[in-house]
Amino acid sequence: MANSVLYEEQDKIAIITINRPERLNTLTAEVIQAVGEYVDQAASAAEVAAIVLRGAGPNTSAGYDLADFLANEDASPGEAWDPVADYQSMSGNVRNFMKVWECPKPVVAEISGWLIGGATDLLLCADLLFMADDAHIGYAPSRIYGTPTTMMWVHRIGLEHAKQFLLTGRPINAETAFRIGLVSRVCRASELSRTAESEARRFADIPSNQLALNKLLINQAFENMGLRTSQMLGTFFDGIARHTPEAQDWASRITEGEFREAVAERDEPWGDYGQSR
Repeated sequence: MANSVLYEEQDKIAIITINRPERLNTLTAEVIQAVGEYVDQAASAAEVAAIVLRGAGPNTSAGYDLADFLANEDASPGEAWDPVADYQSMSGNVRNFMKVWECPKPVVAEISGWLIGGATDLLLCADLLFMADDAHIGYAPSRIYGTPTTMMWVHRIGLEHAKQFLLTGRPINAETAFRIGLVSRVCRASELSRTAESEARRFADIPSNQLALNKLLINQAFENMGLRTSQMLGTFFDGIARHTPEAQDWASRITEGEFREAVAERDEPWGDYGQSR
């Protein structure tokens, strides 16, 4: 696997790092595949007690790399869309994201800078979320061009807050994220990685079978609430949302080189994301 994702094992933990800081650690097919494979590698490593998942540089991830995503779509804007092919493709991404959820070992994820869009589908599958005090998380694509595919939002923050932040796409700051129970801990950005690694290493003091059984039991409670059905609908609806007339017009602007303008226009009524940089 290329250097777009880094993997290392040290002192009882595995660290998986999305390594595209020059592209805000945006997700490509290669990145998503590599993360899934590294989770599998850590899961099978006897000396690894837990996993830390992070992004290189100041931002965890700005979501999908839209330039890469649009270039690899089966149908260009305006052309016929095959919903089955779209669902199969996006389901492959979801399966890799869910390896974090299904991993028998605890996964601690770091939120630094910005965590946006499709990247939330990945990190919200982690067991514990640690957030820098100056960081933000949000699903901006809910305004146009997408719906959450792993649909962890409602299970992590409940109905009222899920509607508050998914219907609007508003970003959530660290103080709010902690208040609504979205993250486990908030700390200074300079201390985020050290704090996450320290917590991950503490799992080495608990037998791995105990960790696996308790994680499976907790997760199964949410599975019983219909998590997988929500993911199926979310993944299918995501394809529909990306192929509405409005979404196709928006995507066309990006393929024509107007990425910043399109994002700024999307966020102008809200004064965030593309408007706040």
